[in-house]
Amino acid sequence: MSVIVRDDGFHAEDYHGAAVLEIAQDTMPDALPQSFDGVDLICVAFPSFADGRGFTLARHLRGLGYTGRLRAKGKVISDQYAMARRSGFDEVEIPDDIAARQPAGEWIFRADWRDHDYRSRLRA
Repeated sequence: MSVIVRDDGFHAEDYHGAAVLEIAQDTMPDALPQSFDGVDLICVAFPSFADGRGFTLARHLRGLGYTGRLRAKGKVISDQYAMARRSGFDEVEIPDDIAARQPAGEWIFRADWRDHDYRSRLRA
């Protein structure tokens, strides 16, 4: 099983569409689709919390014009949640074992990702 994480905490899977595009973490940016017709959800794989290539892929997908639901899927930890949101992900799907070790409160604590980046600190 898995848990969906959004800014307001943990959720059960609520996507029931059929148009899901799965992207591996080692996909080269120039190999990403150029059109997203009919794609409702894109999941970018995170097989290890130490592999941040998925963040770059999210930026590229948004830069290519994808406006649908974008999900980081796999071994993302709560400390990476702000980066996931800043790079363009709408949500994170984590396995149950990570959810058990890092409860919803840890993720919600990082949900103020818009206000806590280096640029906002420089403006203050």
